[in-house]
Amino acid sequence: MGQISIGVDIGKTGHYVIALDEAGSKIRAHELANTQSAIDDLVAFAASNDGSVVVDQPTGGAALLIQACWDAGVSVGYLHGLAMARARDFYEGEAKTDPKDAFVIADVARTHPSRIVTLIPSVEERAKLELLCGRDEDLRSDATRITNRLRALLVAHWPTLETALDKRFRSRAVLQMLAAYPDPESLRRAGKTRLITFLTNRRLRNADTFVARVLDAIASQRTIITGSSAVGPLIAEIAADLDRILERRDTIEKEIEQCFFALPEAEILLSLPGVGARTGARMLVEISDVVRFPTPSKLAAFAGLGPSDRQSGSSIRNTVPTRRGNHRLKNAMFLTAFASLKHPPSRTYYDRKRAAGKRHNEAILCLARRRVDVIHAMLTRKELYRWSPPPTPQETIQAA
Repeated sequence: MGQISIGVDIGKTGHYVIALDEAGSKIRAHELANTQSAIDDLVAFAASNDGSVVVDQPTGGAALLIQACWDAGVSVGYLHGLAMARARDFYEGEAKTDPKDAFVIADVARTHPSRIVTLIPSVEERAKLELLCGRDEDLRSDATRITNRLRALLVAHWPTLETALDKRFRSRAVLQMLAAYPDPESLRRAGKTRLITFLTNRRLRNADTFVARVLDAIASQRTIITGSSAVGPLIAEIAADLDRILERRDTIEKEIEQCFFALPEAEILLSLPGVGARTGARMLVEISDVVRFPTPSKLAAFAGLGPSDRQSGSSIRNTVPTRRGNHRLKNAMFLTAFASLKHPPSRTYYDRKRAAGKRHNEAILCLARRRVDVIHAMLTRKELYRWSPPPTPQETIQAA
């Protein structure tokens, strides 16, 4: 970091700035409007005094300031929320104010620069990829919430129908069926032949078996629950909303793939077994530039994949997964590790951890941590993943 540490507490319309010199003396403290002229003044001050700017959020209201720092060649870093919250406890006063937060950010940057994550300028395609991944994450959350609401309505009024639908709630063909025939009465009127045709035209596999199960389920419930007459229109509306969200996710997935494949790191990440376009894009967005992490351990800590030792006298001696780190990156690493279990080296490592007494999720997390070393080396060296299976006994004999 620079000789002057500038902490900025980010707000929606304005920020609070505190600048500290190397001795910790306050040389600048004021509110900063989130406007071009005010930002330019701060950036010019930082550039002329070999200063570095540290913010408490890497996106949102901080975007203008961060981009201005990049354009001017000023170092800009980020202190994540958990580190910020823990550091705040070591400073006097219990109140949470903008001036205090800005001071804490600046002082942590001055005294513990290793805790600051340097923000690297993004190319246009990577910035677009980040926006698309964020939108996809929002849609995924919306889809989960609406699915749970749809299930709750069905369980409350037609539990046998909800059971018959089973895991087909995310099938767009089934959602379109519910939008068109949202209650048992409309399903009965449609009849078996029409429903099978409806679903077959929408490419649902085993439509005849599925329709038979649905019709048997609604026939088995004779009791009519109060309010059921008003539930049908709600189910039709909710199913249609969920269908639109899933359609949009399919479109965004193609856009994500297009942006992801345009980046040079895509080929590198996709060469690692278990990594697909969507998870690879999420990993690339969260890692940004691997040069931010000098060692694999730094990257593992950022992802929240480093173990956390617990020891208290002789009563507690164990290691538990940490709850810190970037959860989006951690989830992507977990999913790719799970998807790689058909790959022999991954399976061997997973089985070894299971034999050592680890539960399934713990073994997957251990595998994800091990793969961090591989990913860090691949991105640093700009090399594809390479693995050769061991020779068979016959090949060994022939070679001899």
